Amino acid sequence: MSEIRLLIARHGETDLNKKGLLQGRGIDAPLNETGHKQARAISEYLKQYNASNLVSSSLKRSWQTALPVEERTELETLKIEALDEMHFGKFEGVPYKEASAELNEIHNAWVSGDVLRPIPQGESPQEVYDRANAAVEQLIEKYRDGTMVLILHGRLIRILLSSWLGYGLNNMHKIEHQNGALYQIVYNGNFKPVYLNKTDHLQISPD
Repeated sequence: MSEIRLLIARHGETDLNKKGLLQGRGIDAPLNETGHKQARAISEYLKQYNASNLVSSSLKRSWQTALPVEERTELETLKIEALDEMHFGKFEGVPYKEASAELNEIHNAWVSGDVLRPIPQGESPQEVYDRANAAVEQLIEKYRDGTMVLILHGRLIRILLSSWLGYGLNNMHKIEHQNGALYQIVYNGNFKPVYLNKTDHLQISPD
């Protein structure tokens, strides 16, 4: 089959990221100033690739990160709700430090293999994987080859890549991420990593 290159970026920083608050699909926060700089840095780095498609989630922080790429390439961002971040339920907007005890207990359950366990009032890793992977499969089937840029979310990236690369959802915590990080994956029947959590493009942000 044809080969398709997936260039995946985590969205730029929001004020909630900066403050250490949990932010899933239940909060539609915009990028802050740093986040916009990171978005421009992503676009500058991606100049070396001839992107054929540009995809984001439906959340503002994702499609705002895609805007500099859209403006440079004249590609239209395809916004897909199924690629939204995990819903963090009762923890949406809560400081991580306040929720850490309960989250650690849920994390331990996931690590032990209980990936069907949802966050209270939110989603499970398996639910997130099923909806997001189905969306990516449809994109791959539709476009077949070329280079696709996807602007996604931290937990979602962990969930997708841990499964695609054979780690298993229970090991999603092993996928590192930060705002503006890049991942390159090649798909030709199997997913193969070229690089993960690349951040050197962020060291000198454009003005």
